[in-house]
Amino acid sequence: MVSRRSFLWANGVVLAAGGLGLTLPTSPAAASATRAAVPLLPGFGRPTRLDFADISTLHGNDQLLLTTLQGVVNRRRPRLYFNYSAEDHDVRWLSSTGAAVTRHDRPLDLIARHRGEVRGAILHDPAVPDSVNVATTLAGLENAVAATAEQAAEHGLRVITDLRGRFDPDDVLATYRWQLDTLFPRCTHALLGGLPPTRTVRVEGVQWREVARETERVRDSSNREVRTFDLSPELSGQDGVYLRFQDSLGDDGWGASVGSVVVRADGTQIASFTPGTDAETPYLFDGLNSAIGGDSNRFADGGNYFVYRFTAPAGARQLLVEVDLWNQFLVTATTTAPTRVEPFPYFRDYTVATRAMVFWLPPSGPTGELLDEIFGKVAPTTPYAGWFANDVAGEWGGVDRASQHAVEVVPADYYMNATVHAGVGAKVSDRVRPRPPATLRNRVYLTLTVGEGDNIQYCQRRMRQIWDDPARGRVPVNWTVSPLLAEIGPALLAYYQRTATGNDLLIAGPSGAGYTYPGSWPVADLDAYTELTGRFLRRTGMDLVYAYNHRNPEGDGWVAFDERIVASYRKNTPLRGIIQSWETGDLQLHLAGRPVIGNFSPQGRAQEYRDTLVQRIEGWDGGRPLFIAGAVNAWNWTPSDIAELSDLLSDPFEIVRGDVFFHLLNDHLDDG
Repeated sequence: MVSRRSFLWANGVVLAAGGLGLTLPTSPAAASATRAAVPLLPGFGRPTRLDFADISTLHGNDQLLLTTLQGVVNRRRPRLYFNYSAEDHDVRWLSSTGAAVTRHDRPLDLIARHRGEVRGAILHDPAVPDSVNVATTLAGLENAVAATAEQAAEHGLRVITDLRGRFDPDDVLATYRWQLDTLFPRCTHALLGGLPPTRTVRVEGVQWREVARETERVRDSSNREVRTFDLSPELSGQDGVYLRFQDSLGDDGWGASVGSVVVRADGTQIASFTPGTDAETPYLFDGLNSAIGGDSNRFADGGNYFVYRFTAPAGARQLLVEVDLWNQFLVTATTTAPTRVEPFPYFRDYTVATRAMVFWLPPSGPTGELLDEIFGKVAPTTPYAGWFANDVAGEWGGVDRASQHAVEVVPADYYMNATVHAGVGAKVSDRVRPRPPATLRNRVYLTLTVGEGDNIQYCQRRMRQIWDDPARGRVPVNWTVSPLLAEIGPALLAYYQRTATGNDLLIAGPSGAGYTYPGSWPVADLDAYTELTGRFLRRTGMDLVYAYNHRNPEGDGWVAFDERIVASYRKNTPLRGIIQSWETGDLQLHLAGRPVIGNFSPQGRAQEYRDTLVQRIEGWDGGRPLFIAGAVNAWNWTPSDIAELSDLLSDPFEIVRGDVFFHLLNDHLDDG
């Protein structure tokens, strides 16, 4: 396990802390050797005393100021720790730091307490959201905080750089081009940060009127039709009419889908648009939690939503909205602005502390080309920590672009207090779990895998929530986690290792040491990724991985791993098998001496999942074993749901841990 002393790092950049400077070599060979000798995701010393404050109710501007302050202060030694959510996720991990804690009821007082450690403030421009990211980058370079002009005056902070009026709010490319050309040469080249500049916050107390609801489970667009909604009752509002589309059944991922919208006031058309076009833009009040589908439709699944705003002419008495709508929709209306936009504060402590460049570039079109350019400027296996714009499409396009440049993604945009967690001196075990004995029989072997483990914020938040379900341990389950937690969250990983029951198996999330699509990696660089993965798997005692690959160019599914990819994993990692994201479960390969099986993803709750499994084995005659790698939706399911599914399954199903599953699958494949 790498020591968690305080040090700073960069490729060819001098970083200093407490008077200590460290220069890393700039040649590719020397840089590669140096990177192997230092952590991929560094820590900043072990926390011994922490100033703690709950900032969950503060405005995003104040959270941004405090989080960038945290980055500067904690770079020298972790001393600031915050709770960001009403659910107290961060409080839950506070004791695991092992530090003495001083609680502060007035969080903003911490600015005066630590003001002597910062040089001043970088002022972001409220009219240019992306200036928040530029201010964050500059904060790391200048030992400063990101703030508004009002905050700087209120807290007596000297203005180091004023970004107001410097950038065109409509030219995102120019903003990040300036940052790349001007600031990136001064930044670390060992980490890239991808963070949204703003977040949407729900306004409390908004009263919604239900307009329409689909009560049946519809996943095939069979209920698609143009529906007319009368919003005349909302015409009394002073700020227009807000129309929200949600998923009426949020447990299966087939929410409201809109293909077109036409709005008429007193019979006169005042708006007409197709989602994803320029014509939609003036009316899309909040689309951050939605995505554009292949049919030029806007959709929102699960707990997501999108909101349109319409303003009728003065004196209008009737407002009708015609919507081409399908799947599981819930439509509601209000006259009150339901959300407000604030700076996105999370994970910025880590990017400031590491002096990383922070940006937010949708991975398509001209912004995608600039993203390519940035990825092309760093060495293979450089992590991109954060996330991508445009939801699912942004994920596929962004991860694929990163993979093409030999960059792995660390989903971290909601990972809190990273500068503290990276330094905790928790002992991560490298011991491989003993495999229970098992004999191959003519059964349907089912292994259940909870996804999302590549997402370190999931490991910090949602996973801890469902892990603490008393029903955990009743059923064999594979839990994906990121092996990178060994560096950026050792106490988190150690907790899961320590509290796992005999039925809980930790396996690596997609696709090893960071989320990536191995098939998209340059041929010459793939071994670098699997070598990195092997290093982290041996360090964390994991020998199974749940993996992704790139999608078919037609967009109709994933590309299966080939011999080259599996051979690289076999050569460089201790993996005994690979579960590949496949959804239909009809993939089973034996490549380079290792089994690869595609996951099977039934929809709905326990009963529907069980029924789908029964349909899946229709035609199986029982004359040989059958293997199914079942996927479990981490956002909708809990161990209680898994236990309910187990109770519904009887002969010939047998639920087994992943290590048993692959042991038996190997025996089956060896038998021919």
